[in-house]
This record gives sequence, structure tokens and C-alpha cells, in this order.
Amino acid sequence: MDPITIDITILAPVEKVWNYFNEPKHITKWNFAHESWQCPSSENDLRVGGKFKTRMEAKDGSFGFDFEGIYDEVIPHEKIQYHLEDGRKVDVIFNAIDENTTKVTEIFDPEKQNSVEMQREGWYAILNNFHKYVENH
Repeated sequence: MDPITIDITILAPVEKVWNYFNEPKHITKWNFAHESWQCPSSENDLRVGGKFKTRMEAKDGSFGFDFEGIYDEVIPHEKIQYHLEDGRKVDVIFNAIDENTTKVTEIFDPEKQNSVEMQREGWYAILNNFHKYVENH
């Protein structure tokens, strides 16, 4: 299956966007697709070979999972590449359009359980949540 690409433009400098994307104290505030979900914990060792682990849970406690991966490439303020436990690759590209505008592009391998459209919508909902968090904090 072909990788899925989504992107969003955020009205904030690339340094702020990078920090909010990668610092656990911020990740827990935005890393969920819907307001009925939450991200109670996040660990992030942002270096090649480093691991991240983010906990995602329904607020009612009915469901939850750990989203984990290992970094393959880290170029500060430009690009992150990681792979998930099942081998799927993810690229996140940070493009400073000007000093107050940053485009974030995510390119990820789809998994096989859910439709491509459902995966695109889920990842986009999280990216849009991130966008709103960065612009409002």
C-alpha cells in the first residue's frame, strides 16, 4: 500500500512548532484525535535510536493503547523519521515558510486493519488538534 500524506499550516515559528511537537509536557495536551480521548503520559528520547512512548486513552477508561516507535533520523527543526513496532515508517517534515508560519507534513505507511480513509482522518484529527494547541498557547 502507498504511504498516506497529510499536512497542515500553523501560524507559529518552526522552533515553537518543533518544541511543541516533541516535548512530553506539550504532547500530553494535544496527542489525541477527539475530545473524548486523552494522552495521560508521554516519554520521548529524541535522537537516532531513541524511543518514544505515548499513552492514548478514552477518558471513560473503555479503551487505551501505547503508541511507540524508534527514531531513525532527527534533523532539528526540519525532519523526524521513525518506525513503529510493526515496521511501518513515519516521516514528519517541518517546513518554515516564513518566520511565523510552519507547514507540517506527515507521511506514514498505513496499517492493514482500518481503511486508508479512516487512518487519514484519524491522523489528520490529531495533527489538527496539534495545530490548534500551538496557535492557542
